[in-house]
Amino acid sequence: MVISEKRWFLPLAAVVWFLLYQSLIPVSEALVAALPLNRDSHLGSALQFFLYDTPKVLLLLTGIVFVMGIIHTFVSPERTRAMLSGKRLGVGNVMAATLGIVTPFCSCSAVPLFIGFLQAGVPLGVTFSFLIAAPMVNEVALVLLFGLFGWQVAALYLAMGLLIAIVAGMLIGKLGMEQYLEDWVRAMQNTRSADVPGGRMAWAERINHGFQHVREIVGKVWPYIIAGVALGALIHGYVPQDFMASFMGKDVWWAVPAAVLLGVPMYSNAAGVIPVVQALLAKGAALGTVLAFMMSVIALSAPEMIILRKVLKPRLIATFVGIVALGILLVGYVFNLVL
Repeated sequence: MVISEKRWFLPLAAVVWFLLYQSLIPVSEALVAALPLNRDSHLGSALQFFLYDTPKVLLLLTGIVFVMGIIHTFVSPERTRAMLSGKRLGVGNVMAATLGIVTPFCSCSAVPLFIGFLQAGVPLGVTFSFLIAAPMVNEVALVLLFGLFGWQVAALYLAMGLLIAIVAGMLIGKLGMEQYLEDWVRAMQNTRSADVPGGRMAWAERINHGFQHVREIVGKVWPYIIAGVALGALIHGYVPQDFMASFMGKDVWWAVPAAVLLGVPMYSNAAGVIPVVQALLAKGAALGTVLAFMMSVIALSAPEMIILRKVLKPRLIATFVGIVALGILLVGYVFNLVL
């Protein structure tokens, strides 16, 4: 696709993208309402979730990859690495985890920016700090926790969530597992798209470069996104809340690991899972056990793993899940011990 030198193209594209994004909920609701089924049924709930979340994640992926493609023409991978990796161990991880606080993404929605960071040459461990923090420790979760349980719980959750994101990212970075990125991601990282100095590249070239990255990346991962969101929709529509409450309602030592195992196949964002947290607490579950469940749902969802499989090899996915799950277990036991 060839774009002529038009100053209005990027603002117009941004407006169109924003309008499409804003229309996702009413359009998905209208499509389900047009079908001969009850919106509040299991099937109706699952379909609405799928019709909303699939274009949402694809729009996020397309927009972020396009912008990162343009940024790539200004900033070399080496400069990006230097900016986020920091001069001392962990500085980049702290920056990435802090960025995650102000990006209210669910786990699948955080994957596009994770891919964009990899594309820009950000160190692997730093990108994982963002991927963990973005869904787990965002302002939505913190505000809801503050309103329901008070500032002490919200502050402790913030501290523990950031600790998991930072330490897990540092550990993954220390393990040197870049070879377990898929080959197409490693090849993308090794490109040098910024060889032409920024001042000598026309905007038309930069925009075309953005479209090229969209074709390369979105063209590879979209089937995994659809499969991941479809799984999330089935879980969202068909897994009963009473089953979860009965499974983890006892305050015993194995409740925390059981809650984490139960939460991994689920898929929701912080706003969606906190009402479940309330219901579980009302049925007598311990706060730490429930928060461990919440963290595993929003940071280690099975749909997220399906999407990440196109980017990461199984050994790196297993390492990521293992490290984060250990951190979540620690949070669960700490909350149960001190509260």
